[in-house]
Formats: sequence, C-alpha cells, structure tokens
Amino acid sequence: MVKIYSKGEISKIAESGKILAEVLNIIMQEAKIGASLKYLDGLAFKLIKEAGAEPAFLGYKPDGAQKPYGATICASINDVIVHGFPGDYKLKNGDILKIDCGARYQGFYSDSAITIGIGNISKEAELLIKTTKNALEEAINIAIVGNHLEDIGFTINKIVKKAGFKIVKGLVGHGIGLKLHEEPIIYNFGKKGQGLELKAGMVLAIEPMVSSGSDNIIQKSDESWATADKSLSAHFEHTVAITENRTEILTK
Repeated sequence: MVKIYSKGEISKIAESGKILAEVLNIIMQEAKIGASLKYLDGLAFKLIKEAGAEPAFLGYKPDGAQKPYGATICASINDVIVHGFPGDYKLKNGDILKIDCGARYQGFYSDSAITIGIGNISKEAELLIKTTKNALEEAINIAIVGNHLEDIGFTINKIVKKAGFKIVKGLVGHGIGLKLHEEPIIYNFGKKGQGLELKAGMVLAIEPMVSSGSDNIIQKSDESWATADKSLSAHFEHTVAITENRTEILTK
C-alpha cells in the first residue's frame, strides 16, 4: 500500500533531505583525482552525524542482500551502477563516480544520488551524465497530481533512448518516508497513462540508472551491480513530494 504523507510529515522528510543535499554538495567538491572512496565515506558519515541525523545506508540490509551494508555512501565507479563499496580505491582522471546516500532525521528518510566526472572525461561520458540528469529532471516535472506512475518511467526511457543510451534492467526507484524503501516500485520505463494515479502526499525516490552500452547487469562479489559489458553507467536520484499544486524536490 502506498502511504499518503501529511504536510507536517513531508516537512520532516524535507529536513532530512536538506541535510542530505548539503552533504552531497560537499562530497561532490571533495571528489577529486587522488581522493579515496574511503575518505569520501568517512566525510559523509561525519557531516551527517554533525547535522544530528543518521546515515540511512549504514547497517541497512536490503532484500536479497547477504549482510547489512557497511558504509555511509555507495560509491560506484565507471561500469558499476549502484551499491559500490567505498574502499581504498583512489579516484583517477576520467573516472565516472556515482555517489548514492541516504539520511534519517527524526524518524524520516531521504535518498539521493549524483554522478560526477573526475578530471577530464570523454564526450560520451559527458553526454551520458547530462542525459541521465535531464531524464530525472523531466520525470520530476511530470510527476504531478493526476498523472500516472508509469508516466515517470515512460519519460525517463524516452529521453535516454533518444540519446542512444539504455535503461539498465532490474534496478528501480521506490517510495520513501518512514522507511528507506516503501511502495510503490518505480520502473524507469513504462506506458504513458498507465499505473497508479499520482496523488498529493505521495513521496517518491525517482532514480534513472543508465548504461552507455548493454542494458543487462551483473552482481559483483561485493554485491554491487555493474553493466554486463563493462560499459559506463550514470545514476541520479531525488526524493520528491507530490503536493496539490506542484512537485517539491526534497533533496535539492
């Protein structure tokens, strides 16, 4: 069942989202050639705790995972799409880094992701990042009262295909609020006008995940997900609230 949140509850999710947005902004500035993923993870942990919040991913065990996640951020490099573990790897010129992070503040969750080009990246990588970010923005624009859940995926897939890229299979967005993952599942493809009707009070984590090559994915030994053909990938995500008059981005 999809939860409908009150204005007061949405304001609490927005407080969580503001903390998260500020953390990701600092992490983006620190993600430079030579910086280790472990350093970025430690910084995110420190910033979230200093803001009075809790890292949402640390200790969280998603469905199908063998063990709880052991870090604050997911840091995924190049072909790795999501759930990359922030170890000792140091960022190199030309890397494509995806940072996914969540916060819990006063019992309410927010979730957001960004993709960062490190140093000088290829034209293909630039277009991939730009396309994925644009797909998220346009999907948020149509996530309004009276439209339907599959309109989100339809919009994302249309933009991605037009640019010559592909939506990866098996990875989805979700509802969020009192839990990190709630109903509904949000696919990054769909049929226009189909699916659940969007209503005021719904809070969604919309997250296009895009490949420059194959849309098939593989799971690595660290439980991260990567493109099957090792092609580059990008990922952007915002937590948004649907209200009567507009859709509010809570992690911006």
